[in-house]
Amino acid sequence: MVQLDTPVQFVKGIGPQIAKTLAEKRIAIVEDLLYHLPFRYEDRLHPRALTDLTPGEMASVIAEVRGTVLLRTRSMPIFEMTVGQNLSTLKCMWFHGTYLEGKFRPGQMVALYGKVEPSRSTRNFKMIQPQFEILPEDADDETRLLEVGRITPVYESLSGSRLASRWIRRIVYNLLEELRGQVPETLPAALLARLNMPCREESLRAVHFPPAGTPMSLLQASATAAHKRLIFEELFYLECGLELKRRKMKERAGFAFETNDKVREAIRQILPFHPTTAQKRALGEIVSDMRKPSPMRRLLQGDVGSGKTIVALQAMLVVIENGCQAALMAPTEILATQHYLAARKVLEKSSRKYRIVLLTGSLDDEKKKLARRRIFHGEADLVIGTHALIEEKVDFANLGVVVVDEQHRFGVLQRFRLMKKPNAAEPDVLVMTATPIPRTLALSLYGDLDLSVLDELPPGRTPIVTKQVSDERAEDVWKLLRDQVKRGHQAYIVYPVIEGPKDDQPELDFAPPDTQEDTKPAKKSSTAKTQKKTTSLFEKPTLKSATEMYENLRATHLSGLRLGLLHGRLDADEKEVIMRRFQRGEIDVLISTTVIEVGVDVPNASVMVIEHAERFGLAQLHQLRGRVGRGAARSYCILMTGGKISPQAEERLAAMVRTQNGFELAELDLQLRGPGEFFGTRQAGLPDFRVANLVRDRVLLELAKEESSRFVEHADAEATEDEKKRVWARLREAWQRRYGLVEAG
Repeated sequence: MVQLDTPVQFVKGIGPQIAKTLAEKRIAIVEDLLYHLPFRYEDRLHPRALTDLTPGEMASVIAEVRGTVLLRTRSMPIFEMTVGQNLSTLKCMWFHGTYLEGKFRPGQMVALYGKVEPSRSTRNFKMIQPQFEILPEDADDETRLLEVGRITPVYESLSGSRLASRWIRRIVYNLLEELRGQVPETLPAALLARLNMPCREESLRAVHFPPAGTPMSLLQASATAAHKRLIFEELFYLECGLELKRRKMKERAGFAFETNDKVREAIRQILPFHPTTAQKRALGEIVSDMRKPSPMRRLLQGDVGSGKTIVALQAMLVVIENGCQAALMAPTEILATQHYLAARKVLEKSSRKYRIVLLTGSLDDEKKKLARRRIFHGEADLVIGTHALIEEKVDFANLGVVVVDEQHRFGVLQRFRLMKKPNAAEPDVLVMTATPIPRTLALSLYGDLDLSVLDELPPGRTPIVTKQVSDERAEDVWKLLRDQVKRGHQAYIVYPVIEGPKDDQPELDFAPPDTQEDTKPAKKSSTAKTQKKTTSLFEKPTLKSATEMYENLRATHLSGLRLGLLHGRLDADEKEVIMRRFQRGEIDVLISTTVIEVGVDVPNASVMVIEHAERFGLAQLHQLRGRVGRGAARSYCILMTGGKISPQAEERLAAMVRTQNGFELAELDLQLRGPGEFFGTRQAGLPDFRVANLVRDRVLLELAKEESSRFVEHADAEATEDEKKRVWARLREAWQRRYGLVEAG
């Protein structure tokens, strides 16, 4: 008898070999298969007649294959197929379509889905790259029931054409029939009734095989009652897990730091300027947490240049003045070194001599041993470093607070490893990020942390003039740059790659322009793969690189200026020497890759030129722009573009010109790229949701957060003992097996 936890290899029609393939897609048991939901639907109950099509619309069509031909053009092979209904015809075209040769034959019935476009050669229409499915001939009743005469679900293939939509439809349909009346509920009945949501089994059936009459607009938007219930369920357990984690943290033993006159005087001595209202508010929230006996877990979020570091330094002083050690972990050696130098400079103003230690991977063994010895014996008040701080050999004498800079670059587990260093009490943790995170994403990424936001800039920061220009105006850009250097200022020029076309360049942190925003499952088709490969081979050699342009500009447009070159292949010592020379004003123009994206602070720099700006994501562009405008002088960010620009890239660049509000840009970036790619890396700790989408489902996430908090606090109010046990068991199973991020009570 099949149950939800039955391994898929024991499902009829699967077996051990296919089960191995499914395991690669994280489908191990029957429940995983049932939660592999359709990504769109086709109305095969009322398919469109060819005579009723309208240019520009997305349409589902069922028609007969009339003929096919493979056209070999100079640029690429094009597969062309003509389909018809009675006397009307429709032309379908696939670029790089060699793989389709021999797949269709006249007389076959096909279901097509794509954008309707006018055809030049006939009075009829055409579809470019439509999705298709060959309908079965002489089908049995079950196949006809699933394929035609209904709203048909379309799935992301689980392994090419072998495990495509038709196979998934049949397997899922049979499973739902076998499990009829036996799918256990995961949410309390009173909660479902109050929110007017259907039961779990009914929802799964309606999402996979929508009843006739279900509005197509709601299905395509995943907004039916069935979809909403399954989305809410997933987000509810996410938020329950985070709520439990937050509460467990408050039960742990931490430090209760005092904020007496001695502490306040120490903070007053190091302040470089009168703090902003936002900085005062954030420090107040942080210090309030630090006074409590439970460990602080707080996220300090602020736009570029909002003054997070000085707030964090004040928090660390509270700890040091209470006789404990403070640690600050940065993602790169450049940033760690900069924090170290900045902290020394700020703390020099104090009457007390603070002992500051830098620990990074590039230090020689002797220096590392000395640093570790000082940390272990309590001879270091403030320890600043990279991930070297979380190595097994590093032990603190009395660690009171951990500040993690640019958290999303570490990954969740590294943050916890530093917290878990052997200690009598657990240290407070302050996570800092200059990447503005939309509230929706913060709720799931940092749901176990309390949030403080710096939403205003310190005095003396001037708005940055941002302009988008094409390569044709390069001469004007170099003239502006030379003029700024004459006035005593400095400049950055950023390139996307280190040198020519290579595959191992760490700075290549962007996607090709035509694939970056495409997040639909359909992108995985062989056509898309072929297209992507061709695009990459064609695009890479055309990119200007940092090393080549350094030589070029030094010999031409910027000759006579003092140029420096910085990129990820230089060793840590070389990077540090170049950055210090730039900070001291010994370099006029720093030509770089995106290694300067985060944390480089040179107030005298007034120009940021980004070449191939269309190739960068919004978050990266915003971070790069934040390297200038740090002094009183008027600053400029020039976004240079070359060649054809995609509509999505135009939207990004227009947003950069329009606003400097990092939170507004982050919202747009999240919409353009989707939550999975928002940070440019999947290590951010974002769960791999099966049903939910954080961009689309913001309202349901807010509801889930509210309801989970209510349930954890007052579970007895609307759940029976059996229901509570089921919720906690489900939470343990779901989060340990699928996500591994939280522990259930």
